[in-house]
Amino acid sequence: MKKLVIGILSLLGTASLYAQQTEESITIRSASGTEEVISLPAGMVSETDSLYLDWISKNYINIGENCDPAAANPEVSDSLYMDRLQRIPAIIEMPYNEVVRKFIDMYATRLRQKVAFMLSANNFYMPIFEEALDLYDLPLELKYLPVIESALNPMATSRQGAVGLWQFMLNTGKIYGLKVTSLVDERRDPVKSTRAAARYLKDLYDIYHDWNLVLAAYNCGPGTINKAIRRADGEKDFWALYNYLPKETRGYVPAFIAANYIMTYYCEHNISPMEMKMPEGTDTIHISRPLHLQQVASVCNISMDELRALNPEFKKDVIPGNEQPYALRLPSNMMSYFIDHEDSIYNYKPDTYLTRRNTVDIPEPKAVYHRIRNGETLGGIAQKYGVSVAQLRRLNGIRGSNIRAGKSIRIR
Repeated sequence: MKKLVIGILSLLGTASLYAQQTEESITIRSASGTEEVISLPAGMVSETDSLYLDWISKNYINIGENCDPAAANPEVSDSLYMDRLQRIPAIIEMPYNEVVRKFIDMYATRLRQKVAFMLSANNFYMPIFEEALDLYDLPLELKYLPVIESALNPMATSRQGAVGLWQFMLNTGKIYGLKVTSLVDERRDPVKSTRAAARYLKDLYDIYHDWNLVLAAYNCGPGTINKAIRRADGEKDFWALYNYLPKETRGYVPAFIAANYIMTYYCEHNISPMEMKMPEGTDTIHISRPLHLQQVASVCNISMDELRALNPEFKKDVIPGNEQPYALRLPSNMMSYFIDHEDSIYNYKPDTYLTRRNTVDIPEPKAVYHRIRNGETLGGIAQKYGVSVAQLRRLNGIRGSNIRAGKSIRIR
């Protein structure tokens, strides 16, 4: 099988990233001996060694102390798995079977260090997710959907073009109000994309009234789910539709159950969360003029990496505030400094960082002259330079056709 390189954070407390290989699918063997290959969700095979996560690892992650880290994953019985899943306070049904166990085992073994990183991001992203889900009266366990979608990386981009924590495709994102231009991609914005995802999930629930089908439809689209329902003679239970679904969608709901499990019972599997020391608080200020993040970084003495991490929606580091006001997110302790030095920030090397010109002068054409030789005619000179006789007459004040050798005549 094809291998993907996954950059994961070292549990040794270093700032470096190292590579781990994982497969793009898992094989399930039934009691009768038949085998089934299930594709893994994008978040389980995504490349997490982006510049964003590299900056996070160098600046804000230490080994956590609330669990004892150990390399070994303890053996867990089926009955204990079932008991733990049933004790998760959730509305969405989380049954146990061999497929669910396979995904739990993957998180607890090969992806355990990736889980340690995602746990470290909880304090930053989970309040955003929970607020939006609560606003739309959705099950709070949906906050772990980005775990399998993007591995909690707002810069994640799939091979199909889905972007952000919630992996919105371009058209779906636009339907739910997420703006995408050459400079801005709101699918990367944690707050805006989460609100959009909540609305999308609510709309899907209004269609299916079953959360497992909602999750499946979020993965492969309502059209594919409707087709599966028709092929299954109207069945509307995910597990009854299982064999009619695409390979990745078959694993999507089990992966979601496994994500809820591992994010709840990580300590029982000797996984220690890393501590993400993000800024104590952040705030936003509206920008109504063009502004480059480097202008902010230079005047406010903040790193570009930090600005990019706090403002992932600005694809080229440019805030097009003249198009519409955009929110710039900064550490709270920097807001007053930004306000006090706002003019200096906007005036810092605009010719270097904001090179898009408002106007451009059209240069005057350079005059071209020809020295008339003996025997040359006005028509012959016009033909030689690809111009009209009328143009030569106009530029040189000639009324007839007489020209004199040795004189210069203007061509253009």
